[in-house]
Amino acid sequence: MPLLTRIRGPRDLDRLTLEELDQLAGEIRTFLVDAVSKTGGHLGPNLGVVELTIALHRVFESPKDKVLWDTGHQSYVHKLLTGRQDFSRLKMKGGLSGYPSQAESEHDVIENSHASTVLGWADGIAKANQIMKRDDSHVVAVIGDGALTGGMAWEALNNIADAKDRPLVIVVNDNERSYSPTIGGLANHLATLRTTDGYERFLTRTKDLLERTPVVGQALYDTLHGAKKGLKDFIAPQGMFEDLGLKYVGPIDGHDIEALESALARAKRFNGPVIVHCLTEKGRGYQPALQDEADRFHAVGRIHPDTGLPIATSGADWTSVFGDEMVKLGEEREDVVAITAAMLQPVGLDRFAKRFPDRVYDVGIAEQHGAVSAAGLAHAGVHPVFAVYATFLNRAFDQVLMDVALHRCGVTFVLDRAGVTGTDGASHNGMWDMSILQVVPGLRLAAPRDADQVRAQLREAVAVEDAPTVVRFSKGAVGPAVPAVGRVGGMDVLREPGTDAPDVLLVSVGALAPMCLEIAALLDRQGISTTVVDPRWVKPVDEAMAPLAEKHRVVVTVEDNSRVGGVGSTIAQALRDAGVDVPLRDFGIPPRFLDHASRAEVMTEIGLTAPDVARQVTGLVAKLDGLPHSRLRPSGGTSAERSAADAVDSVEPARD
Repeated sequence: MPLLTRIRGPRDLDRLTLEELDQLAGEIRTFLVDAVSKTGGHLGPNLGVVELTIALHRVFESPKDKVLWDTGHQSYVHKLLTGRQDFSRLKMKGGLSGYPSQAESEHDVIENSHASTVLGWADGIAKANQIMKRDDSHVVAVIGDGALTGGMAWEALNNIADAKDRPLVIVVNDNERSYSPTIGGLANHLATLRTTDGYERFLTRTKDLLERTPVVGQALYDTLHGAKKGLKDFIAPQGMFEDLGLKYVGPIDGHDIEALESALARAKRFNGPVIVHCLTEKGRGYQPALQDEADRFHAVGRIHPDTGLPIATSGADWTSVFGDEMVKLGEEREDVVAITAAMLQPVGLDRFAKRFPDRVYDVGIAEQHGAVSAAGLAHAGVHPVFAVYATFLNRAFDQVLMDVALHRCGVTFVLDRAGVTGTDGASHNGMWDMSILQVVPGLRLAAPRDADQVRAQLREAVAVEDAPTVVRFSKGAVGPAVPAVGRVGGMDVLREPGTDAPDVLLVSVGALAPMCLEIAALLDRQGISTTVVDPRWVKPVDEAMAPLAEKHRVVVTVEDNSRVGGVGSTIAQALRDAGVDVPLRDFGIPPRFLDHASRAEVMTEIGLTAPDVARQVTGLVAKLDGLPHSRLRPSGGTSAERSAADAVDSVEPARD
């Protein structure tokens, strides 16, 4: 009987021998490759923390002891050891989350999956334990070397070190990578620790020698041990941590369970903050991952488990369209440079980096610094393009506002994974950017609807030298081009109403253009004439918007962003300011955190589908006419037309 099937909780590990633990580690790696290859997910990081996770749960007693995971994409092994071994629907609706989840288990605490936050959480929980006199509870924070490049981690370390008598164990999972190889001064320091013989090994050898020396041997050893701080700095320069007041243990082989348990047990007994530095190998035990120099299979789609090759390939995606256009821009303009926050490949800048290696800056997991550095670059005469996931720009809002916008710096922010991303869950949906950026004076925000517009609007953005610009686009495959049939002001007309007195002005934002055209077709079958426009630049609101809206009976906006403070709200305010008294109905994402599921399932759940929107717009027009909704259904027509009308009526209203 496989050992893994016998593990229902962490205490089931206690009765296993070291040999059995090594066997269990092998079974876990086999399970991960088999399971994740079927669903997709974070494979490389989890293969690297198998022994570390086993040791953590052997030494500490979760959930009484709090084991906290920074970002959490390396928590799959933790899930397996805490009773969650059904990975058949990983990251799918109704299945396991790809990150820790309080709803799944009492063993999970942090589920925001944004890096560098774990030490702040650990500091707070340790303080609460002290106040509540929970002397038998321990706090363990697992943080990667990549996450230590984030400023929040060092802010927390500064506070943690201030309390010498407050127990807290910090496990640095050092695999030299975040997504790709970790860069920066801290990475160089950790590399020094990795490649230098440790003090403890030196001290052990010296002790053996001196204890064989008559009379003076022990005295010399005691003197040597008392001078350990200076020796440690000389032999293994971990003084950076100890200068902060943090006890340092390591480096430890992160794949040696016995060594890990010994180090963690010593840290557990120490009545103060301790750093346990563990060296692990991302992708360990799976050759295709180890051969992937880009990111060691950090995150994969469905793959062949034997080869690691993808099972299916899709067409061009939004990210690659941006990446290719960046290379062309770089060839045309020597002043264009790129910035990434430890995500060179995921945001599509790897091609630019290969072509222009001296014009790419990886700032680490430090979006705030990246934004301020971009302001400095722009001030000094170059045009930085900072590519980042939409959900991560939230972390740099103050810098966008006070450093870039206030100083009228020509910085372009490119937001990948905007809107509903789906399977990565609540923390990764890019659903706030068009709301929070609306308040930034002078900022211009573009939402391209297709690949052609990504190329065109990126070029328009980098042409602006006196204000921040933003280009945001979706995750995944980009569909066919959506042609314009006309232009009003700076807005593209995607569908004309065919009448001089149209009913609805439908404002389509970004990638939702195909859905908005479908909505217009459904409304047309109800006898409701519709103009569909794509503003292209949703901030500021185009001056032609108010005069165009005034020619319609109803304005409808559709966006994959929060309805609160989003594009719809901004257009409504612009219409009021212009004295245009036309009813406006805004459709978007409700102000709540969305559970993980496919994008289509999430869109259905929140009522952001063509039939749902068409049904509500039909009802709104009916109220304006003073007619019951049923009067607007066509009584004749083809079966397809009747089916379309039935589809409109059969959908429940959008849930807010």
